[in-house]
Formats: sequence, C-alpha cells, structure tokens
Amino acid sequence: MENQEFHYQRNYKEKSIELSEAFPVLMRKVYVWMALALLITGLTAYYVATSPLLIGAILTNRVLFYGLIIAELALVIGVSAAINRLSLLTATLMFLLYSVINGATLSIIFLIYQLSSIATVFFITAGTFGTMAVIGYTAKKDLSSMGRILFMALIGIIIATVVNIFIKSGGLTMILSYIGVLVFVGLTAYDSQKIKQMLLQATDVDEGTKKVALLGALTLYLDFVNLFLYLLRIFGRRR
Repeated sequence: MENQEFHYQRNYKEKSIELSEAFPVLMRKVYVWMALALLITGLTAYYVATSPLLIGAILTNRVLFYGLIIAELALVIGVSAAINRLSLLTATLMFLLYSVINGATLSIIFLIYQLSSIATVFFITAGTFGTMAVIGYTAKKDLSSMGRILFMALIGIIIATVVNIFIKSGGLTMILSYIGVLVFVGLTAYDSQKIKQMLLQATDVDEGTKKVALLGALTLYLDFVNLFLYLLRIFGRRR
C-alpha cells in the first residue's frame, strides 16, 4: 500500500512538473505565431501599397478584391472548423497564407491614411491590446458571461456594417467604430483568459496542444487587427 502511494505521489509530481513546463512553452508559441502573422501582414500590406501594379489590380478588379475577401473567410473558417483534422504544418501554412492575403486587402489603408498616423495608431493598438491581454490572463473572475455578450455585440456590428454599406452614413460609421473598439478590447481580455484555461489543461507539448496554441494565436491576431482598424477609423489622419 505504501509502495503504491509512493508511486502515485511521484507520478502526480511528475505530471505537475510536466504541466508547468508545457504551459509556458505553449503560451510562448501563441504570441510568437501571432507576432509573426502580424509582421507578415504589415510587410505584405506595405509592399502591395508601394507596388503600382499590385495595388492597381486590387483597386480596379472587383473580382480579385472580393476573391481575396472570400479566400480570407474560407481560410479562417477552415482552420477553426477543421483544426483537429489538419496537420500542424497544414494549419500553420493556412494561417500564414491568411496573414498574407489579409495584408494584401489591408494595403489600401496606406492610400487612405498618412503613414505617421498608421504608425501611431499601431502603437496605441499594441499598448491597448497588451494591457487587456494581461488583464484577461491575470483575471480571477470568469469572463465567459462577458464573452457571450461581446459575441452578440459583434454580430450586431457586422449586421450594422453591412447595412451601412448601402446607406453610407458617416455618423453610423463612427458610432460603429467606437462600439467596435469596446467590443474588441473586451474580446482581447476574454480570449486571453480562454486560451490560458485551454493550455493549462495541456500535459505535454505535442502536435495536438500546438494546434490549440495556433488557434489561440489566430484568435488574438484577429482581435488585434480588428482593434487596430477601428482605432484607425477614429484617430487616423487621412491623406
């Protein structure tokens, strides 16, 4: 009996050590993948914006532009829905491809806003995002109820944005921008806590847990990009 208890305690300690080693590695992967995707998106956007041929094709060819939008949606849905069936390599390549395509579609912001303004808003976004990520990571209160409310608000923003495409109201655009900032500030905290809780359950750094970390990186990447775009609409100085 004592021998069995000894082995149980030893296995429990080994599992705790394994957990403590796996968690920081996986969390680091989340932010490394996210930062890499943001870097790729930024470089792609700037390259396309400074290429008359590429930016001209996107602005003048509606089939190409909407094709890129559809490809983005397909990649996000594909990675999120089929993450368990995809290999880690395939999921990673899809994530990186998405960041490239997203960079191409975001290239038009360099034609609309001043470069200094884009840089300023980026640093504002980074500071806001970092603060909310820390709050979500360290929060002791469960943010699930807040997450559900924010998700419903996000659906409302999407519907209102589609409607505004037809009515083209500048006032509604600004209202949606402020609401969008609030929503993605909250989602950053909520998603940070959710990712932490999921990765705390990981007992090893294997392909399965790495895919969870990759999905977490994609989620935070989307939070960052959307927060940046809404802040840019509010604080960006147009050319």
